[in-house]
Amino acid sequence: MKDKPRITRLYIPGNNPSIMQNIAIFGADTVILDLEDAVPPSNKDAARILVKYALNNVDFGYTEKGVRINSLISPYGKEDLKMAVENGAEIIFLPKVEDSLDIKEVVDYIGDREIWLAPILESAKGILNASRIANASKRIAMVCFGAEDFTRDIGVERTKEGMELLLARQTIVLAAKSAGIQASDTVFSDINDMEGLINETTFVKSLGFDGKGAIHPLQIEPIHRVFMPSSTEIEYAKKVVEAIKEARRKGSGVIALGRKMIDKPVVERAKRVLKLAEMAGLIDKSWRENGDN
Repeated sequence: MKDKPRITRLYIPGNNPSIMQNIAIFGADTVILDLEDAVPPSNKDAARILVKYALNNVDFGYTEKGVRINSLISPYGKEDLKMAVENGAEIIFLPKVEDSLDIKEVVDYIGDREIWLAPILESAKGILNASRIANASKRIAMVCFGAEDFTRDIGVERTKEGMELLLARQTIVLAAKSAGIQASDTVFSDINDMEGLINETTFVKSLGFDGKGAIHPLQIEPIHRVFMPSSTEIEYAKKVVEAIKEARRKGSGVIALGRKMIDKPVVERAKRVLKLAEMAGLIDKSWRENGDN
């Protein structure tokens, strides 16, 4: 499903079969079996075989099956893409995307299969072309940020404060929202600093991100906790949905909450809040109407 919640995307090295066996218990929304940065060139072919085995034999539970392939201009990318498409990958992560043309060959190969794409923007050029990339195909479900390569590309150190990332983050959020898709923030690389992870996650949520990458299973629960809606957000969202139902009962095209008009973005945000709350078991399905997934 294109708009399924993807609060966490967990990277798992494609050459680490012992971790792959436990995917279902980690609780990530999406797992990324990584054939790119996590795998040295000498292990690329072997890792592809392991990932193929995992896609066909490992229990993913409710976790979405994702694969990060190598760039198609590399010696490995086309074989990675073929393997992922033909063995049940549900979403393919494309590294170091810099232009909408980087998407076209992948889209052409996928054809009419229901496989989603998530370009990762990791360079100055990619950030400057973010809107073009986000709108390149209806197959794109999410745009992701890769801060480690981005900071290297612009020649700065990545800091805990993250001011050097602010413009790139805001650009990705705006590009994703303009395309009606999700925006996912970069990973937090210090797995021992949970307070830092929570602080950064809280900040990127305030910018408009829908989720964040994770490099360790222990990072999943804190990220989910930050992105889960508060009781105040849930109650407001319920009121918005009730206002929609009331307008439909009256046959009115105008939706109002009290004396305030409600427009489409507010409605969509309210539904997303309630979907997240339902996913977390905070509410049941009674808020839904026909057509709400």
